[in-house]
Amino acid sequence: METFDEEVPKWDIALAALATEAFKKKGSPLNIADFLSLAREHSIRFDDIMVTMFELCIQDEWHYAGPNGEITRESFNELYINGRLDEDDVKAYSGGWAPA
Repeated sequence: METFDEEVPKWDIALAALATEAFKKKGSPLNIADFLSLAREHSIRFDDIMVTMFELCIQDEWHYAGPNGEITRESFNELYINGRLDEDDVKAYSGGWAPA
């Protein structure tokens, strides 16, 4: 029997790739308006994109720079209520998001 030794990412790799593509196309850090646009354009829930973005920041794959400070597991958990991110609270992260 084969064993599976490869670690499974803690984020949605398709959404991460979509964000990376949007970053490259824009040429500067993404913001909440960019993520809302991606959600509408690709019929993806804003919440799902932002869960991925928060997890990418927690894992040091992306960086967030803005008035809310560093994204940590604790800040993520505070926003993650009933299995979803609170959209209004997430929109307060008005800074820039960029790959590490």
